[in-house]
Amino acid sequence: MRILSIISTLTLVTVAASPVYAASTEWFVGAGVGYQEDSIKGRFDQNGEDGTYQLRGGAILNDHHRLMGTYSYIDKSSQDLLLASYDYLHPVSKRVDIYAGLSAGFADSKIQNTSSTDFAWGGQIGAIYEINNNWSTDLTYRYIDQNYEENDTSIDYSQQIILSVDYKF
Repeated sequence: MRILSIISTLTLVTVAASPVYAASTEWFVGAGVGYQEDSIKGRFDQNGEDGTYQLRGGAILNDHHRLMGTYSYIDKSSQDLLLASYDYLHPVSKRVDIYAGLSAGFADSKIQNTSSTDFAWGGQIGAIYEINNNWSTDLTYRYIDQNYEENDTSIDYSQQIILSVDYKF
């Protein structure tokens, strides 16, 4: 619960400070598809590999800081993943940025008709390629630690590789 308080405080401070960055803020929305592997162990052990679908939106502040909200869905374990993320962007060339960041939020998973909503957190790395002033593509690897434990079954972590397309406005 202490981690949740810290994350909530940091999010509030970031949102409150965003008017300072208003002159150089780029808003975006996007969608992505990819691969997700869940480490599912215990009584209902199963292969946790499946495709994942993602919707996302957020802001890039001062060309180096990205705040983003992400919704992901994976069908196999009926998992809905809602994350807030911060990434630090580092330009490699005029059109390419690499980044690393942290994510936190909630995962709602259902295995063998038992559903549980649990805290999830992790990190991601990736690269952004700007197609033009409004469109970009993003390749992300994300590791997510989860707390799902129901009916002697647990999801220890998830890994995602996602290709997304974003529109900046």
